[in-house]
Amino acid sequence: MQRDSDAAGRTSTLSSAQDVARAAQLLRAGKLVAFPTETVYGLGGDAENAAAVRAIFAAKGRPADHPVIVHISDASHLDLWARNIPPAARALAAAFWPGPLTLVLPRSGRAGDWVTGGQDTVGLRSPAHPLARALLAAFGGALAAPSANRYGHVSPTDAAHVRDELGDAVAMVLDGGACPLGIESTIVGFSDGSPMLLRPGSISAAQIENVAGPLVTADGTGVAKPRVPGSVARHYAPRTPAELVESAVLLPRVAALVAKGMSIGVLALVPPPGVGANDTAAGARWIACGANAQDYARGLYRALRSLDAKGLDRIVIEMPPQTTEWLAVRDRLGRAAQVLADE
Repeated sequence: MQRDSDAAGRTSTLSSAQDVARAAQLLRAGKLVAFPTETVYGLGGDAENAAAVRAIFAAKGRPADHPVIVHISDASHLDLWARNIPPAARALAAAFWPGPLTLVLPRSGRAGDWVTGGQDTVGLRSPAHPLARALLAAFGGALAAPSANRYGHVSPTDAAHVRDELGDAVAMVLDGGACPLGIESTIVGFSDGSPMLLRPGSISAAQIENVAGPLVTADGTGVAKPRVPGSVARHYAPRTPAELVESAVLLPRVAALVAKGMSIGVLALVPPPGVGANDTAAGARWIACGANAQDYARGLYRALRSLDAKGLDRIVIEMPPQTTEWLAVRDRLGRAAQVLADE
C-alpha cells in the first residue's frame, strides 16, 4: 500500500495488489466491490451473477429497468457480450479503449435482463484506470458497475465518497485516489451502423465523428433511443436545492438570496475579485472549479459534495460557456440543478 493525499488534504491508503486479489475473491463469491475508473468510482458485481447485480440495484436504490454498464477487459471480449457489431463500433473501440467510452450494442445471450434493464441492448466499456484493469484481470470476467453512489445523487470521485454514502452495502472499496477525469463516460449507440451520441463525456462528438463518421440523432431514424445511464431529467444531484444562473447575474442573484437570510454556496468558474477559490465572502461559500473545461470536470463532483455537506439552503451554480468543450459539464449541471421559482 502507499499513501496519497486528496484535494481536501486527507490522507488515504491506496490499494495494493493483495487488495485487488482479495477484491476478486469477493466478487467471485457474489459480493460487491467499489473500484476507481478514470471517470468515477464504480460499484462492481459479477455481470453474469443475477443476484450480485440485483444487490447493486438494492444498494443504490436504482430502478430495476435502468441498465448498467458492463466493464470488460478489452475489445476481444466484445463478441462475448454483443452481436451484430457494426464496423463503426469496432473502430471506436480500437481508437478509445481502454478509456472513457461506452458502446451500446445488441446484446448477446450472455447479457441478462439484470444488466440490460430488459432492453435488447447492452452497454460495454473497457476502463483505463490501472486498478480497474488489474481487478478485471484478477477476476477473469466482466463487471456490472454503475457509479458507486445512491441513485440520482452526485457520483463519487474518490474512495471516501463511496464509504460515506454506501457504507456496509459494499464488501470492499479499492482506493485509487481521485479519478482523473471526474465525469462519466461518453455513451455511443448505433442506428444502421451510424453512431448516435447518447450521453456526452470527455470523448467529444468531433472525436467520435473523426473515427466513426457523422453522428445521427434518434429523431427521424425510426429507431427508439435506448435507455442509458444518466439520461433522466434529474441526476448527479446534490441533496441541497441547486440552480443554474448565467454569469452576468451570478453576483446579484447570490446577493439577493443572502439578503433573504439564506445560507448560500456558490459553484463558479473563477472567484470574483477579492474572493479566494475556496472562500467565504459576501455571506456565501464560494468554490471555483476553473475556467478550463477539463479541470472543471475533474473537480465538479467533489465541489458539489463539499457544498452539499455544509447544510446550506441553496447552491447557486454559474452556467459554463455554451461551447462544445463544455457540453458534458453542462449536461451534468443541467440534471443536477432544479428549476426553482424565485421566492
